Amino acid sequence: MRRLLSVTDQTLEPDREWSLDELADAYAYPDGISDSGTPWLRANMVSSLDGAAHHDGRSQPLSCTADMRIFGALRGLADAVVVGAETVRLEGYRPARAREAFAERRAAAGQGPAPVIAVVSASLRLDFSLPLFTEPLVPTLVLTGAAAPAERVAMARDAGVDVVIAGEGPGVEPAKAAAALAGRGLTRLLTEGGPRLLGQFVASGTLDELCLTVSPTMTAGDAQRIAGGPGVAVPEQFALTAVLEEAGFLFTRYRRI
Repeated sequence: MRRLLSVTDQTLEPDREWSLDELADAYAYPDGISDSGTPWLRANMVSSLDGAAHHDGRSQPLSCTADMRIFGALRGLADAVVVGAETVRLEGYRPARAREAFAERRAAAGQGPAPVIAVVSASLRLDFSLPLFTEPLVPTLVLTGAAAPAERVAMARDAGVDVVIAGEGPGVEPAKAAAALAGRGLTRLLTEGGPRLLGQFVASGTLDELCLTVSPTMTAGDAQRIAGGPGVAVPEQFALTAVLEEAGFLFTRYRRI
């Protein structure tokens, strides 16, 4: 892997595999996030050259080994991973695991052994017998609205799931979701989509940072973009802060201006 652009180092480096420590340093959250109590929400997504966020419903065909290493590093830094229910179903989400490579760093930051998985769902039509809910190292959360189906909320709680209300209607309000997680001490937030959830974060002005992998692939078809849903009145502006490259894949990082 070589650095193409950095705000701190403009030199080109030879191709090599970065260590997980180097990746963790490169993708560190801004200083003081946990002390401020203000959430910082970053998204990690992958896109083909022609704008597809997935192929046949899954992001894995667009990915590569280096992309998965960055995926693991971003999880290793996060307090919580916020993900939509449909993505949980399509991608077969399992509990986040503790990784020895991040154990010392997480302990020093006052974090648990693994990030909390926070599933966003209005309907709560989830299988609460899955390992994501029955075998997590740290309890999985479900974020929903105050008007979510009462029987499904009761079913989730009967299964031992921690249900967090983060909206006045049936669905989650993005800013309230981030605030609710921050209220639990989970300020370093990572969302892995899907596109509809990311679109809601963008539309609400809640997204602080985007880590986008540009895959050197073309899919055609009618796959979703990385963010869907209603558009914003004025496009949000983001500044490019870093680019890494390996095997034609570009690993970009943008921060909201």
